Amino acid sequence: MLPDEQTTPEQYEALRRMSPGRRLALAEQLYRTARRLKTAWVCAQHPDWTDDQVRREVTRIFLHARS
Repeated sequence: MLPDEQTTPEQYEALRRMSPGRRLALAEQLYRTARRLKTAWVCAQHPDWTDDQVRREVTRIFLHARS
C-alpha cells in the first residue's frame, strides 16, 4: 500500500464513531461505485461488446477479485 493510501488515525476514529448501519451503507456505496467504474473500464476496452457481455465480464472480475 502506498503511503498516501494508508488510513490515518483520524479516519479510524471517524469510522469508530459511525453506527454499524452507516458503515454498511458506506461499504455498499463503495461497492456500487467500484462496479460502475469497472463497467466503464470494460466498456472502454471492448466497445463492440453487448451490455450483457460487459455485465458478465464485470461479474466475473468481481467474483475472482482478491484483497
